[in-house]
Amino acid sequence: MKKIILLLCISIFTLACQEEKKETPNKKSVETTKKEPKKESTPEVKFAKSIERSHQISNFKKQEMVQFNLDLSFGEEKMKAKITMLTNSSKIKVEKSDGSILIYDGEKVSLFPKENNYEKARFDMFTWAYFFSLPFKLTDPGTQWEELQERKIDDISYDTAKLTFAEKTGDAPDDWYIVYADQNTKLLKAAAYIVTLGEDFATAEENPHAIVYNNYFSVKQVAFAKEWTFYNWSEEKGVYGEPIGNGTVSNVNFTKRNKDFFTAPTRSIEIKK
Repeated sequence: MKKIILLLCISIFTLACQEEKKETPNKKSVETTKKEPKKESTPEVKFAKSIERSHQISNFKKQEMVQFNLDLSFGEEKMKAKITMLTNSSKIKVEKSDGSILIYDGEKVSLFPKENNYEKARFDMFTWAYFFSLPFKLTDPGTQWEELQERKIDDISYDTAKLTFAEKTGDAPDDWYIVYADQNTKLLKAAAYIVTLGEDFATAEENPHAIVYNNYFSVKQVAFAKEWTFYNWSEEKGVYGEPIGNGTVSNVNFTKRNKDFFTAPTRSIEIKK
């Protein structure tokens, strides 16, 4: 009889323990199955993405390399060059009409021949390629958006937002842009900007400029602006005054690279700043 009572007690205790385990599942297993909520795009990021879509960013990124001619003048001829870049901007080559060649191989900037070195070489290496590819770089890693609002150019309203960059993004992370988009087509209309490369931030902020894009055309359904016009810019006046510079883009084509295309020739010099 005692044995029967003892076995009955053991059975009841075992069932109670099993029931407790069912009611208190393993905490760790519950936590690992939780899904992080998806972060919704801000209105500013949606604005940036609408510009990229209007320029057909997906078609642009399907291509390996893009090439174009650029004629720039600021009172006098600034640069005449053929610029070639990978569509992800990881390598760039600028072949100038004076025979100079600038190459960014993904790690360093080189100039050939070394005796043609000049003060703004690194600026020329990146700036004009960036202005050309701006509609396709608005949501790159490190981009930050704020201040969505309307602004006007010649009494026409445009949607705008401010683009800044996270630390250690690109060659000049302290730069900022006020990006303008056409309210109907969503094409990039203009970008106010400061240049901090080679200058301190306070000095750069005293002298912002703007590039205005006009006369769009398409290559493989991707939209590019043929005409660039440069102006002074301020928060109070926006784009104002007479043009201070002009650029013409021509002969845009997509191509594939040769193996050594972005290899610096011998007798090149590295441009560090």
